[in-house]
Amino acid sequence: MNEDPERICKPAVFEAIFKKHSKPLRRFIFFKTQDPHFTEDILQDTFVKLWENCDNVTYSKVQSYLFAVANNLFLNSVKHTKVVRTHRKKPTTDRTIESPEFLLIEKEFLEKIEQTIALLPHHQRDVFLLNRIEKRKYKEISELLGISVKAVEKRMHHALKTMKEKIGSV
Repeated sequence: MNEDPERICKPAVFEAIFKKHSKPLRRFIFFKTQDPHFTEDILQDTFVKLWENCDNVTYSKVQSYLFAVANNLFLNSVKHTKVVRTHRKKPTTDRTIESPEFLLIEKEFLEKIEQTIALLPHHQRDVFLLNRIEKRKYKEISELLGISVKAVEKRMHHALKTMKEKIGSV
């Protein structure tokens, strides 16, 4: 065959290249993918790329070009698959697996908690919020509010008792 790169762009030459190289290229790709459908996709994409670049590939370099393109397509696919898997593993804040009913019940429950906390006397509410929201110890709360630890315990007891009566176990 002639070294003229124009010749690859002729349908008859391109078809001859396909017939000559498709079988060994298919085996090469299948060895990598172990998937006949994926193999055919890569094989087809490889020859599409050859056709798109037929002006730039010389006949003597066709075989190495085909194998390089097929290998690159395979590697790009593997990279893409890894990115997709990594993305799926990352938790997202904008997606949730809970049902709409669950989300509505949760929202109503949180509103009920907020309303009940708002109804607590201010000294109980302060102790409750410092302990349950800010995660402070009773000793820290007593120092912060200038009261004894026993007073903090008593206020917390009454706050929890009220919460349990109004909304159930907290």
